[in-house]
Amino acid sequence: MNPKILIPVDDSPTSLKTVEAVIAHKERFPKKVTLLHVVNDQLAYRMIPDFQIEMVRENAGKAGQVKLEQIGALLHEAGFEPELRLEYGPPRRLIPQIANDEEFQLLVIGRHAGTGEIRDVLFGSVANYVLHNVKCPVLLF
Repeated sequence: MNPKILIPVDDSPTSLKTVEAVIAHKERFPKKVTLLHVVNDQLAYRMIPDFQIEMVRENAGKAGQVKLEQIGALLHEAGFEPELRLEYGPPRRLIPQIANDEEFQLLVIGRHAGTGEIRDVLFGSVANYVLHNVKCPVLLF
């Protein structure tokens, strides 16, 4: 039985490097993986009128879907069978919730370059939060 693997991605260079690392070690991963992009719709849109918030959310969702399809195409070309998944909410909360509720056996996530322990302690990072709030092992790039 192949393990269920969750790979959260965004539009950062770190996500691309993480996926490239998975591809470089593809013999160690099952062919089926789940790519997850979470649109953070909890941001305070202070400068956006209320009537435009839904349009902003919709456009962010479209951009997220395009990113998922681009990264999914890279994985598909390398022989993977990626499941593409788009969700809305705060990534820090939603990624661990999905990993735990759906019993993924491994979570593969990248850590943004340029952040460090002090910044993570003061402000936190999605990868750091996820690392400490999932039940499954985490492969951190």
